[in-house]
Amino acid sequence: MKAATEVISLYMAKELGERGITVNAVAPGAVASGFGGGLVRDDASINKSLAEITPLGRVGQPDDIGAAVRGLLSDDMHWVNGQRIEVTGGQSL
Repeated sequence: MKAATEVISLYMAKELGERGITVNAVAPGAVASGFGGGLVRDDASINKSLAEITPLGRVGQPDDIGAAVRGLLSDDMHWVNGQRIEVTGGQSL
């Protein structure tokens, strides 16, 4: 599903670009949320394990992802198009 989302975002970026519409894919890393049954949020050992492989020393929070999306939606990012934006805190570098 992730690969399909990335590919369709590329096609949409090409198709919609002439209308001034940008399309990008946001690829979040581990996030302490309810996704996946809340495993990263609720299991301290999994949270710690993922935090240890992230240079920023923690897993992401929903607001971390939201801030990246908000940034992409701003007029300041009008020239970013057809990109896969990793929002991972550097997880697994």
